[in-house]
Amino acid sequence: MISTRGRYAIRIMIDLAENNDGSYIPLKDIAERQEISKKYLEILVKDMVTDGLIVGHSGKGGGYMLCRKPEEYTVGEILDLMEKSMSPVACLADKDYVCDRKDRCQTLPMWTKFDNMVHDYFYGIKLTDLLE
Repeated sequence: MISTRGRYAIRIMIDLAENNDGSYIPLKDIAERQEISKKYLEILVKDMVTDGLIVGHSGKGGGYMLCRKPEEYTVGEILDLMEKSMSPVACLADKDYVCDRKDRCQTLPMWTKFDNMVHDYFYGIKLTDLLE
Protein backbone atom coordinates (compact mmCIF):
# COMPACT_ATOMS: atom_id res chain seq x y z
CA MET A 1 0.00 0.00 0.00
CA ILE A 2 1.22 3.47 -0.86
CA SER A 3 1.24 5.76 2.19
CA THR A 4 0.17 9.39 2.39
CA ARG A 5 3.87 10.29 2.15
CA GLY A 6 4.06 8.85 -1.34
CA ARG A 7 0.68 10.12 -2.49
CA TYR A 8 1.25 13.63 -1.18
CA ALA A 9 4.77 13.76 -2.64
CA ILE A 10 3.29 13.06 -6.07
CA ARG A 11 0.74 15.84 -5.54
CA ILE A 12 3.51 18.24 -4.49
CA MET A 13 5.52 17.37 -7.60
CA ILE A 14 2.48 17.85 -9.85
CA ASP A 15 1.76 21.20 -8.20
CA LEU A 16 5.36 22.35 -8.68
CA ALA A 17 5.28 21.27 -12.32
CA GLU A 18 1.94 22.93 -13.06
CA ASN A 19 2.88 26.21 -11.38
CA ASN A 20 6.45 26.43 -12.61
CA ASP A 21 7.16 29.96 -13.78
CA GLY A 22 10.86 29.91 -12.98
CA SER A 23 10.46 31.19 -9.44
CA TYR A 24 10.24 29.39 -6.12
CA ILE A 25 6.74 28.40 -5.06
CA PRO A 26 5.81 29.13 -1.43
CA LEU A 27 4.79 26.08 0.59
CA LYS A 28 1.66 27.86 1.84
CA ASP A 29 0.46 28.13 -1.78
CA ILE A 30 1.01 24.41 -2.38
CA ALA A 31 -0.75 23.59 0.90
CA GLU A 32 -3.77 25.70 -0.07
CA ARG A 33 -4.08 24.31 -3.59
CA GLN A 34 -3.56 20.71 -2.50
CA GLU A 35 -5.62 21.03 0.68
CA ILE A 36 -2.83 19.47 2.76
CA SER A 37 -1.61 20.72 6.12
CA LYS A 38 1.37 23.05 5.73
CA LYS A 39 2.97 21.44 8.80
CA TYR A 40 2.82 17.99 7.18
CA LEU A 41 4.13 19.38 3.90
CA GLU A 42 7.12 20.88 5.74
CA ILE A 43 8.13 17.37 6.80
CA LEU A 44 7.68 15.96 3.31
CA VAL A 45 9.49 18.70 1.41
CA LYS A 46 12.45 18.48 3.78
CA ASP A 47 12.87 14.82 2.80
CA MET A 48 12.24 15.62 -0.85
CA VAL A 49 15.02 18.24 -0.81
CA THR A 50 17.39 15.85 0.97
CA ASP A 51 16.61 13.13 -1.58
CA GLY A 52 17.21 15.51 -4.49
CA LEU A 53 13.69 15.63 -5.90
CA ILE A 54 13.26 19.37 -5.38
CA VAL A 55 15.23 22.41 -4.26
CA GLY A 56 14.22 24.90 -1.63
CA HIS A 57 15.12 28.48 -0.88
CA SER A 58 14.28 30.30 2.34
CA GLY A 59 13.60 33.96 2.90
CA LYS A 60 11.84 36.50 0.74
CA GLY A 61 10.96 34.97 -2.61
CA GLY A 62 11.61 31.54 -1.15
CA GLY A 63 9.81 28.31 -1.64
CA TYR A 64 10.35 25.17 -3.67
CA MET A 65 10.85 24.16 -7.27
CA LEU A 66 11.72 21.08 -9.29
CA CYS A 67 15.41 20.26 -9.82
CA ARG A 68 14.77 18.98 -13.33
CA LYS A 69 12.21 19.21 -16.09
CA PRO A 70 8.91 17.47 -15.23
CA GLU A 71 9.36 14.93 -18.02
CA GLU A 72 12.59 13.74 -16.38
CA TYR A 73 10.80 12.45 -13.26
CA THR A 74 8.99 9.14 -12.97
CA VAL A 75 6.31 8.29 -10.44
CA GLY A 76 8.44 5.27 -9.49
CA GLU A 77 11.38 7.48 -8.57
CA ILE A 78 9.19 9.68 -6.39
CA LEU A 79 7.55 6.73 -4.65
CA ASP A 80 10.80 4.86 -4.10
CA LEU A 81 12.36 7.87 -2.41
CA MET A 82 9.34 8.59 -0.24
CA GLU A 83 8.26 5.05 0.60
CA LYS A 84 11.81 3.63 0.93
CA SER A 85 10.46 0.34 -0.44
CA MET A 86 7.38 -0.72 -2.33
CA SER A 87 8.31 -4.41 -2.29
CA PRO A 88 5.53 -6.70 -1.07
CA VAL A 89 7.76 -8.91 1.13
CA ALA A 90 10.75 -8.29 3.38
CA CYS A 91 13.13 -10.52 1.46
CA LEU A 92 12.74 -8.30 -1.62
CA ALA A 93 12.56 -4.99 0.25
CA ASP A 94 15.83 -5.46 2.13
CA LYS A 95 18.86 -6.84 0.28
CA ASP A 96 20.45 -7.77 3.64
CA TYR A 97 17.38 -9.69 4.83
CA VAL A 98 18.29 -13.26 5.73
CA CYS A 99 15.69 -15.89 5.01
CA ASP A 100 16.50 -19.53 5.67
CA ARG A 101 13.84 -20.58 3.18
CA LYS A 102 15.00 -18.45 0.26
CA ASP A 103 16.45 -21.39 -1.71
CA ARG A 104 13.28 -23.44 -1.35
CA CYS A 105 10.61 -20.75 -1.11
CA GLN A 106 7.76 -21.64 -3.41
CA THR A 107 6.22 -18.17 -3.28
CA LEU A 108 9.34 -16.08 -3.94
CA PRO A 109 8.98 -16.25 -7.76
CA MET A 110 5.42 -14.95 -7.45
CA TRP A 111 6.48 -12.06 -5.17
CA THR A 112 9.41 -11.25 -7.44
CA LYS A 113 7.17 -11.11 -10.51
CA PHE A 114 4.67 -8.90 -8.67
CA ASP A 115 7.47 -6.63 -7.43
CA ASN A 116 8.80 -6.27 -10.98
CA MET A 117 5.34 -5.47 -12.35
CA VAL A 118 4.80 -2.72 -9.77
CA HIS A 119 8.28 -1.31 -10.42
CA ASP A 120 7.85 -1.32 -14.19
CA TYR A 121 4.37 0.20 -13.97
CA PHE A 122 5.36 3.18 -11.80
CA TYR A 123 8.69 3.76 -13.56
CA GLY A 124 6.77 3.83 -16.84
CA ILE A 125 4.74 6.87 -15.76
CA LYS A 126 6.35 10.28 -16.15
CA LEU A 127 5.34 13.22 -13.99
CA THR A 128 4.14 14.92 -17.18
CA ASP A 129 1.70 12.04 -17.76
CA LEU A 130 -0.17 13.22 -14.66
CA LEU A 131 -0.39 16.88 -15.56
CA GLU A 132 -3.79 18.24 -16.57
